[in-house]
Amino acid sequence: MENINFILPEIFISLGIMFLLMLGVFKKNGSGIVYILSIVTLLITLGLIINFPSGQEVYLFNNSYKIDQLSTFMKIITIISGIFVLFSSYKYTKLEKIFTIEYSILILSSILGMMVMISAYDLIVFYIGLELQSLSLYVLAAFNKDKTKSSEAGIKYFVLSALSSGLLLYGCSLIYGFSGSTNFYLISENIHSSEYGNIFGIVFILVGLAFKISAVPFHMWAPDVYEGSPTSVTLFFAVVPKVAALTVFIRFLYVPFVDLIDQWQMIIIFLSLASMIFGAVSAIGQKNLKRLIAYSSIGHMGYALAGLAVGTNSGIQSSIIYICIYLIMNLGFFCCLFMMKRKDEFFDNLEDLSGLSKNHPIISLSMLILLFSLAGIPPMAGFFAKFYIFMSVIEESMYFLAIVGLVTTVVSAFYYLKIIKIIYFDTPKEKYDQDHHFGLKISLTVSTLLILLYFIYPSGLINFVSKINII
Repeated sequence: MENINFILPEIFISLGIMFLLMLGVFKKNGSGIVYILSIVTLLITLGLIINFPSGQEVYLFNNSYKIDQLSTFMKIITIISGIFVLFSSYKYTKLEKIFTIEYSILILSSILGMMVMISAYDLIVFYIGLELQSLSLYVLAAFNKDKTKSSEAGIKYFVLSALSSGLLLYGCSLIYGFSGSTNFYLISENIHSSEYGNIFGIVFILVGLAFKISAVPFHMWAPDVYEGSPTSVTLFFAVVPKVAALTVFIRFLYVPFVDLIDQWQMIIIFLSLASMIFGAVSAIGQKNLKRLIAYSSIGHMGYALAGLAVGTNSGIQSSIIYICIYLIMNLGFFCCLFMMKRKDEFFDNLEDLSGLSKNHPIISLSMLILLFSLAGIPPMAGFFAKFYIFMSVIEESMYFLAIVGLVTTVVSAFYYLKIIKIIYFDTPKEKYDQDHHFGLKISLTVSTLLILLYFIYPSGLINFVSKINII
């Protein structure tokens, strides 16, 4: 029973989901109270996670669930991201008529699945968390029933995600067959008994995980799903599941299969190179901002994977820092999209930004800072994120990966700078509404200031992440 204390955050959020479901059913027009209580549930869960003693490692349920500094930090990032997603999208969900009790509860369920994935130390536990996350995301993608594109996005994500889950499960069964266990620690002990058989399993599992972070060549769902889903759901897709998936990548590659690094390293390098190149080139011709962000996120996942491909603690730490800064940049960009509203209609095309600076100088300045950061231009936080990745790659003499990364950064800067040119130099369009919800204003202000002022004290995040040692 003493183990219960260590999984209090998961128990609390589970009970919170059940309570909110009951409350939503019995209380008439209860979506507002469910929304507020969902944020409160996440805040209390965050407090319970932060309360966990730092530097301690705990193995639960026959070593199938691990709580350590990596899982604690990633859960904190996941929950903070979830709070900001709910906080910033309040007005949008109301105007798009998707402000129902199910919306907040599905986001909480997805976050619970991610928390299980992050702490999973067993293939079966990991798969249960993955399916809980995915089932919630299927429904969220198709949440706006009145729009054909949203239903289409839900079906596409469901079909392709089911295929990737099948491949992943097949990989898990192969590894169980060859190593005799689903536990990460026992797999690492038995790995050499059938090395080549395990490599087959690794490949299938990596295919499934690459799909979840939309890495090339398993990215095909991202542009359509990002464009078709409600913008608040696209924001959730773009930021939160990436944290859990990256953590699983780290746990999976560096615990049971760290001794087979020579075999899987080339796969990760290929995924990284392909994602960086494809993400940079494909975004150039996009006219829809959500599709552009989808291709941009493919490229950014390529940079994060470059850190994982290195095979050192500094590489893993630089990937974690990268994903944290990436979350903040995307959150800020989507906050700007939520502000592009006129007569209760939201706009998300590139041409809708035309001359934005003339009528909305503050939103334009925020977008300028965020786009400079996404492009990796100093002194914004995005520059430091890429700098850490390239430094860890160069330290291991992987020069080709670093060169491709630098070249794709230059190419991707083209479409970010093109957006800035449209905002500041094109003919202005009709003014957008200014009645923004305070949660949206706070989210945009916080994300913009964090990106702009990161260079003043970059060691804060570095010191925090440097305590996470995997190898």
